[in-house]
Amino acid sequence: MNMEAFKATLQSAQPPSGLSEHLKALWYGGKEDWEQSHNIAQDILDEDGSWIHAWLHRKEGDLGNAGYWYRRANRKMPSYALDKEWEEIVAAMLG
Repeated sequence: MNMEAFKATLQSAQPPSGLSEHLKALWYGGKEDWEQSHNIAQDILDEDGSWIHAWLHRKEGDLGNAGYWYRRANRKMPSYALDKEWEEIVAAMLG
């Protein structure tokens, strides 16, 4: 799946089958379902999960909590738009 195809799935009511937990969290984030996205992301215990978790708290406006998760992800909190970071994370998770 590429970015264009992933974005197209956001028109559906449910995420496509076979997505990784990382991509499911990002899918719900892309649908503006912060709670469902966070529920998934908080159970992903690797650096990529921490990156998604950081982005979610940045999106929420909780920059202190976001900073914690960016550190866990070994990343710096970006100063650019949330949508751009979402695309960056999706691209990384799609490989």
